[in-house]
Amino acid sequence: MANIQLVETSLRDGNQSLWAALGVDTARTLTIAPAMDRVGFKAIDFTTSTHMGVAVRYKQEDPWERIRLMAAACPNTPLQFLSTGFRFISWETASPEFMALAFKTLVNNGIRRFALADPMNDLAGNLAASKMAKAAGATYIVPALVYTLSPIHDDAHYVERARALAASPDVDALYIKDPGGLLSPVRARTLIPAIKAVMGDKPLELHAHCTIGLGEMTYMDAPDHGVSAVQCASGAAADGTSNPPSLRVASNLRELGHTIDIDDQALAEVSGYFDRLAEAEGLPVGGPQSFNAAYLHHQLPGGVVGTMRRHLAEHRQPHIEAQVIEELGRVREELGWPIVMTPFAQMILTQAVMNVTGKERYAVIPDEIIRYALGKFGRPNVPIAPEVMDRIMSLPRTKELDREPGMAPLSELRRRIGPNLSDEEFLLRATMPAGLVDAMQPPGAAARRYDPEISAITQLVRELTARTDIAEIAVDKPGFRLALRRNRQLEEA
Repeated sequence: MANIQLVETSLRDGNQSLWAALGVDTARTLTIAPAMDRVGFKAIDFTTSTHMGVAVRYKQEDPWERIRLMAAACPNTPLQFLSTGFRFISWETASPEFMALAFKTLVNNGIRRFALADPMNDLAGNLAASKMAKAAGATYIVPALVYTLSPIHDDAHYVERARALAASPDVDALYIKDPGGLLSPVRARTLIPAIKAVMGDKPLELHAHCTIGLGEMTYMDAPDHGVSAVQCASGAAADGTSNPPSLRVASNLRELGHTIDIDDQALAEVSGYFDRLAEAEGLPVGGPQSFNAAYLHHQLPGGVVGTMRRHLAEHRQPHIEAQVIEELGRVREELGWPIVMTPFAQMILTQAVMNVTGKERYAVIPDEIIRYALGKFGRPNVPIAPEVMDRIMSLPRTKELDREPGMAPLSELRRRIGPNLSDEEFLLRATMPAGLVDAMQPPGAAARRYDPEISAITQLVRELTARTDIAEIAVDKPGFRLALRRNRQLEEA
């Protein structure tokens, strides 16, 4: 029997998988931080550059401030940053010196642990990123073996990469990252021991999703095969397309004879908080999923499922979801079996939507697909289908993108954007529109507190005070009176 640790994922992966990365802001994060720190998690999967961009774009918040405040609130639990290849916020592939600055700045603001998930399972890229993050001052580096199903992703593919990564002095542990929730208990029975056999004494973690009901069952068997930590979400941020729920996983692993050294009361508090948050804000609640063999065809990860549904709803086309999902599988095969994770998941999804809504398939091809075909994201695992490659190469846009220069040297970017900016502001302005960065609001004390119990009345007050067509409104209840007048003064008794 094994001693199993938990990595908490609600703020990052649960939020992304179920709430399109929009369910959490600084106040909601800091409110639950003290309880999270008491649980005894191995780490908190806290943010990615994508989430940092969302904080700026949709919440008008400074993501660096959020990291600093959370690190101060969780002195006992490492915060994790997930890096997906050599990119930071922007889709553009970043230069090594730019990524080195990003890693250093993340460490300076409170990130102690880096998960490195290269979307190609590129060994050289993972080793380079591990060395870079360690040089920046990170204390724990965990490269991912990104799991997928395809004719070329067999056990040998993962064993080869695990052996080389585990031999690096910059690597502290490895984790199997299963963004699609595809790893079954049967496949885990051979894959996990094969990986562990070449890792020496370095730990192996497992990160899976519940999308088709496999993730939680695989977690039950994983400790028997050598996994020492599993990554879970809590309360309403778990299950569904998210990660297995921490309370249930902990209870079931203990029933199977394993030990989990955590504060159960604090864990229950964390779980209950996300339940109340989802109820107060009308956010989707994850629930147990049934097995769906059709999902094995397209493998869209949980985080992108939420984003896809939001985009289709915004464009008033939710009815084409089934067609898009079917097209995803076809596009992936034609593009040489890329792993369906960021950034390829978003690229494949965009192409699939265009194929479904366009006059014909590949009538429009996004720039990122063209860059992929040109090798700017690395070499595809197998050649792109000839008819698709021929169409891409015949486009005038392809010739333009083939000639485009890479990211400018760091010194030139500094000169162009602002030589006297802090590293934090420079990194945001180098990767996001200036207007969005300008619109960020200072955090203030109010932005650090959130109470789901009064969320509805707080939102009502915001909406009413924003209106100019109401002269006065009053709410009277036993023991409570709220009056709003046109001069926006608030009286409460």
